[in-house]
Amino acid sequence: MAVRCSSYFVPTLREDPAEAETLSHKLLLRAGYIRQLAAGIYSVLPLAQRSLAKIQRIVREEMDAIGGQEFYLPALHPADIWRETGRYDVIGDIMFRLEDRGGRDMVLGVTHEEVFTAIARDELRSYRQLPQIWYQIQPKFRDEPRAKSGLLRLRQFTMKDSYSFDVDAAGLDISYDRHADAYHKIFSRCGLRFLAVEDHSGTMGGSSSQEFMVRSDAGEDDVASCEACGYAANLEKAVSRLPPVEDPPADGDQPVKVSTPDQKTIADIAVFLDWAPERQIKTLVYMADRQPVLALVRGDHGLNEAKLAIAAGTSEVRPATADEIREVMGAGAGSLGPVGAPASIRMVADPALEGRRNLACGANEDDFHLTGVEPGRDFQPEWGDLRMVQAGEACSRCGKPLDVYRTIEVGHIFKLGTKYSKSMGATVLDEQGQAIPIVMGSYGIGIERILASAVELYGDENGIVLPPSIAPFGCLVLLVQPADPEQASAADRLVDEMEAAAIDVLVDDRVERPGVKFKDSEMIGIPARITLGRALAGGKVEVYDRRLRETREVPVEE
Repeated sequence: MAVRCSSYFVPTLREDPAEAETLSHKLLLRAGYIRQLAAGIYSVLPLAQRSLAKIQRIVREEMDAIGGQEFYLPALHPADIWRETGRYDVIGDIMFRLEDRGGRDMVLGVTHEEVFTAIARDELRSYRQLPQIWYQIQPKFRDEPRAKSGLLRLRQFTMKDSYSFDVDAAGLDISYDRHADAYHKIFSRCGLRFLAVEDHSGTMGGSSSQEFMVRSDAGEDDVASCEACGYAANLEKAVSRLPPVEDPPADGDQPVKVSTPDQKTIADIAVFLDWAPERQIKTLVYMADRQPVLALVRGDHGLNEAKLAIAAGTSEVRPATADEIREVMGAGAGSLGPVGAPASIRMVADPALEGRRNLACGANEDDFHLTGVEPGRDFQPEWGDLRMVQAGEACSRCGKPLDVYRTIEVGHIFKLGTKYSKSMGATVLDEQGQAIPIVMGSYGIGIERILASAVELYGDENGIVLPPSIAPFGCLVLLVQPADPEQASAADRLVDEMEAAAIDVLVDDRVERPGVKFKDSEMIGIPARITLGRALAGGKVEVYDRRLRETREVPVEE
């Protein structure tokens, strides 16, 4: 049944809302797709609801195609189930926490690993019942500290989350690959230009993970990629190939202490001592699980905090405060170094410092530095990748220059292994009758993010441009004069023909100025527009392609 604008709710806006930041945020508000209720909380209006429903239908079709079975689980969880895996404390303030009237701790679901694992624990008994793929499309709740950018960072959002249950790692590999293939099909069918990148697993745990990203300045994740060989990784995981650095020999076999009054930064020391940044050690103090850790990188390199968290074996790290630094190291931030650091402090160094000699660093005494420092001789760190990859550095695989750019994450898949099944006691009996932990995977897609990403990719100064597969309607029929019987009759015939061809139609039959109608049709992102106006007297209509912005006259019978 065609929908008519005269009775349909599409509250378009003429100006960009002041609170809107990204392109998708502006256009989704202006096109009447969404309205903000509070920070990170949006009401979905009819146009957006139709698009989101189409996205969900694509997701369901591809999940069902790999053997997925759809569930719908509670968003309200008892806190105890999160305590079983330890994530109640680890996940932090992003989780909404509350008490019921009986004083029991409850939470709103950030994700559903624990709940699905509990079902598997209670219902699966034998290896013969595996593999299983269970999924749902359901609201999630996260108390985002920086809810912003419209549908890109929400406090309530819709996620497709699925979970695989297998007997062993080989089975998990198959389930993981099936999901990766399904994700490629889902995002392709939704009309997105995307790439799959390596990533770390974070608080989800597990052995490996992969993100599906859409390139956009509106995103919050940085990706390094190589056009030549196809390598791509989140900066939290990315590596590159560095050219060798020649270190001149030191004057002796011991570090030399030198006075550096008021010289606090790498740049200061480069000038004051004539010691190039690549020949300096940048020493940073971070807190990991409330314990200090020293992070050491080359002076001209930046620290990637996510990599430090991985190296430290924790979910999150933070820079130490000035007071914490002085208490731990005995000096201020501008005079720190690994030589003579307290033995109780964990020390992690980036491999770019390995094998180097005659370097400079702070002396852990205000206004003094050391030269002639040699890692491995003067201090013994743990080695771990800490460095932030930069654009133009050589690809670790093929040596060609890397590109670094912003992206929007639309999907994420994880190999969880037995992290959740072991902690929650989810086992099955194997062929020998022995209880073994179920091997799991977890796979998520942000439904609203697909819509917002499409708007970011294809939107223009006139409004939203959506791929036909996820546009709220396939075609807009615009009557310049709705009261004209000839236009009304032609519209009815066109609607009948398009509906017979399974094209959903929006009819603009409003008694409104043609200019207003044309502006609205551009704004709301319908892929094709058929205009019934003056050309109809000659048996023709105007057909407009929203993406190409091209108009042509076509005989009405065609």
